[in-house]
Amino acid sequence: MKRGKKYRDAVTRVKKADQLPVLDAVDLVKDLAYARFDETIELHMNLQLKKSINVRDTLVLPHQFIGEKRILVFAKGDKAAEATDAGATYVGDDDLIEKIRGGWLDFDVAVATPDMMKDVGRLGPILGRRGLMPNPKTQTVTNDVKAAIDELRKGRVEFRSDKTGVVHLAVGKVSMESQKVAENISLIISEVRKKRPADTKGTFVKSIAVSSTMGPGVRIDSTVGGE
Repeated sequence: MKRGKKYRDAVTRVKKADQLPVLDAVDLVKDLAYARFDETIELHMNLQLKKSINVRDTLVLPHQFIGEKRILVFAKGDKAAEATDAGATYVGDDDLIEKIRGGWLDFDVAVATPDMMKDVGRLGPILGRRGLMPNPKTQTVTNDVKAAIDELRKGRVEFRSDKTGVVHLAVGKVSMESQKVAENISLIISEVRKKRPADTKGTFVKSIAVSSTMGPGVRIDSTVGGE
């Protein structure tokens, strides 16, 4: 892929062999950012995983950087009232299911009570492709609707390794204080390390890099957080 001059200039300032401490890496990424918009800072962790295995979990970052999420809750009766009181953006059951089947997707995350999943499951082809399907593993299928909404409003995020064994996750904005971005990164690295499969031999975290939306990757010391 052909890169622009600003990107090529930024690349010349990155020594690929270097592995920096987290805070130093963030400082360099911010210094290399050249876009006219507030670029997102992204973390990439390359893991040693068997093809049939992935790592996945949720966490609440200590420092938020994304605007308030539009939360949709599939629920009935008392649980619907609980979701409304907790501040969900949209609450409903069959009405929302039909609306989504008609093409409406004006929300950022969906939560469902277990009793709704039989009907919500029919939306799998629509919501699954967009990463919006409620799932017990991400704590978005639950009877504790209020707790789920509270955590999502605080900025709960999901990390998941892709088919190549890499975890990609947004961790901040170029406009944020470097220390806050570094703290987000350190927490994610720590949580991913906790997901090391028991049968993994040798190095689990093969490499860690951080970049801005438009900028080149900067390598982080892969021993951060212990192996």
